Amino acid sequence: MTLPAWLMRHTAVIEPFEGDGAYGAVYGDPVTARCLVDDERRMVRDAQGTEVVSDTTVFFPPGTVCPEGSRVTVNGRTTTVITSFSRDGGGLPTPDHVEVVCR
Repeated sequence: MTLPAWLMRHTAVIEPFEGDGAYGAVYGDPVTARCLVDDERRMVRDAQGTEVVSDTTVFFPPGTVCPEGSRVTVNGRTTTVITSFSRDGGGLPTPDHVEVVCR
């Protein structure tokens, strides 16, 4: 079971982070995806375990690729991905999705 389509009320543009180049961060081609946006400020931990403030959490359909450091533009605002999680119930009747936590 995945998040129902009727919950995906927003559209986001994802520019996947591909690494650092000679002139800074390198991003892949932009991808547009349907999503659900939750604008809530909260403390989270990044991949290195450092506490940072997140202003936005975006929920995408399963299989969406959005690695740490990617740029996400949603609701006219461009943010950076702190971390992302694949939420998969392994066949249980849970709403499978990708949770992306942004600055």
